[in-house]
Parts: sequence; C-alpha cells; structure tokens
Amino acid sequence: MAELENPGVMPKLIAFLSALLERVAESNDLTRRVTTQSQSDSVFHGLSRPSITIQSYLERIYKYANCSSSCFVVAYVYLDRFTHRQPSLPINSFNVHRLLITSVMTAAKFLDDLYYNNAYYAKVGGISTKEMNLLELDFLFGLGFDLNVTPNTFHAYFSLLQKEMTLLQPLSLVVVPPRTVITFKDDEASHQKQQLAV
Repeated sequence: MAELENPGVMPKLIAFLSALLERVAESNDLTRRVTTQSQSDSVFHGLSRPSITIQSYLERIYKYANCSSSCFVVAYVYLDRFTHRQPSLPINSFNVHRLLITSVMTAAKFLDDLYYNNAYYAKVGGISTKEMNLLELDFLFGLGFDLNVTPNTFHAYFSLLQKEMTLLQPLSLVVVPPRTVITFKDDEASHQKQQLAV
C-alpha cells in the first residue's frame, strides 16, 4: 500500500491505534471491576500496569523494530483475531503492551524479509527474552496459527483505519465513546459488526 509509505500516515495510524486500544483497555478494565465476569489471567497479564502509555509504547516499537508499516495493520488484524478466538482474554491495561509487542513481532516475522530475533524485540518491549518466547508461542496458539492475511482482508482493515484516521480530531479536545469495529472474514462477502475485545 503506497499510502502507508507516506511519512505523515504512520504518526496518525499510531495515534489512532493507541487511542482505540486505550478505549478498549479502559472499557474492559471497568467491566472487570463492575461485574463478576470471568476474565482469565494469562502470560500476557502483567502484575501491574506499565507506566509507559500505549501511544509511547507503539511509537517506541515503530522507532526501534524497523519493520514495514504494513506490520502495524497486520498486527491490528492479529489482535482482532486473537480477541475473537480468546474471548476470556480481553485486551485490558494489564496485557495490552505485551499483546502489542507480540503482535507486531509476529507480523514482522510473517511479512518482512528481514526482521530481528526475539531477544531484540524483547529489549524493545522491555521484557526478557524468555518471556518474549513464551508470549510468541501463546499468541500463535491463541491465533490457531492463522497468520495469513489476504490482500482483501488487509485492504478492508486498512480502509477502515484510513476512514477512522480522517475523522480523527485532536484527542485532547474530543471525548470519544467506545466504538464498534467491523471485523472481516477472509471471504470478505460476510462481515459483521462486533465490539473489539468485549
């Protein structure tokens, strides 16, 4: 996608993805506190909330991972797939950072011809190599090893992100309610609205 190579697109994409993930994490944190809904802790669940914001973390990954811009769209696809296949593990403030570094690393390994080893991604993500290896394994099984993203699926997710990014206003001036996200099946003919990580 030529649009992704435009230098102005990635900062907007990172800002939008981080705002989306922040809303989802906060919503799921609130749901966890208010209800007795069962949410499993997993290898992605940290003991405490990381002090780095989601946006700063995504910017760090973008700066140091040196992966293609397409990896961030594919990582978004992977996160969507993961949350639908693992409904007892919704994205929250205790696991979002680990899910992000793992999804971007997985996307880079699947898409890019050149990528770093797990030790490097662990350093970028601020975790140990042993933990990075475990996260990768759990993520792959959580996805059912469904890593292929068809051109139609990529285009559909990227188009949705583009549409949302054009609507993105300065976040400090706007209070945005939780939004539904359209998820796409690989056949593209059938798509349905579902809440990301409800």
